[in-house]
Amino acid sequence: MDDSVEDNEQDHDIDDLEMQVVRYKPEGIDVLCRNTKFSRKELQIMYRGFKQECPTGIVNEDTFKEIYGQFFPHGDASDYAHYVFKTFDHDNNGSVSFEEFVMGLSVLSRGSLQDRLQWAFNLYDINGDGIITKDEMLDIVSAIYDMMGRYTEPMIDDSSAKEHVERIFKKMDMNRDGVISLEEFMDTCRRDENITKGMAIFDTVL
Repeated sequence: MDDSVEDNEQDHDIDDLEMQVVRYKPEGIDVLCRNTKFSRKELQIMYRGFKQECPTGIVNEDTFKEIYGQFFPHGDASDYAHYVFKTFDHDNNGSVSFEEFVMGLSVLSRGSLQDRLQWAFNLYDINGDGIITKDEMLDIVSAIYDMMGRYTEPMIDDSSAKEHVERIFKKMDMNRDGVISLEEFMDTCRRDENITKGMAIFDTVL
């Protein structure tokens, strides 16, 4: 009798997982399988970990910053985590759901170069107006340097960050109109691998 009760409880746990992965629909896992590059098994494992860290099923920005800070203990990751959080929070409601989290993770870990560059452009385009200004680029690059802390090589100060941005911006702003379009961003990154590396776009996310 006890065994059957235990089995029923386990079945309920699995049903609960199925129901809550996309908090509204029982077919949540299947939807995410279709929309991401993760398998059903991977999604179930990620969901268990996600629920452990965030029992409510959503992450607010403060929690996101705390989690992010654990990966970069030698610097201050709060500004950069804020910008990354914004790219994950698709509906701009101030929290990241499991669906939003895995959609972002799928792009970053398994997306095509095109997908990842689009994500990076969105990261740098802080106000979401479809172009990157020099100030926006400086904000992101400075946030990256703050996060990397004293382990950045070579050691970088504020003036180095500005010079770095000036150099990259000059290469990307092909028509010299003072802003970088998505097309300019994509073209430059595809042609010059060093720029992608220099922007530390992907090293600081995963």
